[in-house]
Amino acid sequence: MLNTKITDKTPMVDILKKVEAEVFVGNDTTDPYEVAQALIKELYDLENTFTAAIKEVRTKLEILNDEFQSTHERNPIHTIQSRVKSPKSIVEKLDRKGFDLSVQSARENLDDIAGIRIICPYIEDIYAVKNLLKAQDDIELVRVTDYIKKPKPNGYRSLHLILKVPVFFSDHKEMVKVEVQIRTIAMDFWASLEHQLRYKAVDSANIPESVARELKECADTIAETDVRMQDIHNQVIR
Repeated sequence: MLNTKITDKTPMVDILKKVEAEVFVGNDTTDPYEVAQALIKELYDLENTFTAAIKEVRTKLEILNDEFQSTHERNPIHTIQSRVKSPKSIVEKLDRKGFDLSVQSARENLDDIAGIRIICPYIEDIYAVKNLLKAQDDIELVRVTDYIKKPKPNGYRSLHLILKVPVFFSDHKEMVKVEVQIRTIAMDFWASLEHQLRYKAVDSANIPESVARELKECADTIAETDVRMQDIHNQVIR
């Protein structure tokens, strides 16, 4: 683990210096700076691989959403958001969790390098989208974490999937992990504002208990509204 904390705002040149000074010192056979540069290049190549995985999943989702519109005259997907962790973010997370600073370590230990967030109108749409993805014969479902049926203590709700999707290169195919979060518009509304409030708080790790309680109550109220909207939808769309 690095002695000096790296964050996503740390300039890449500083990461090179820290990796060189704190990880590769003592390597008598290789220039430590060259090794550090090679690691950063590999991380940028890794970013390209995971960007390709995002494209694969987004394309599948767009096709499935269009098909659903054609057969059911509505879309189960409201919006799709995606992001790939930057090399700096990957290094920071590996360091924070005490993992080796290597591309292999990132592949094995980080499930969220590539992330997709799917926003759905209704709760039932969440599970419909999950099943549509699961039915794809070239997608491997690695793990499901259901924070809707079992919310986090702070009130957070969402369905999290870890998938492996095929990415085709000129000379090989690679199965790449992608984290998929599926939530309703209402769940996303709460999660986005809760994140903003924690980020802006003086001590984001320890917001006042009264505020945490209010946020939890808001989450529960929003969840009840989600259920009511689903019931109304089911009454109208028979």
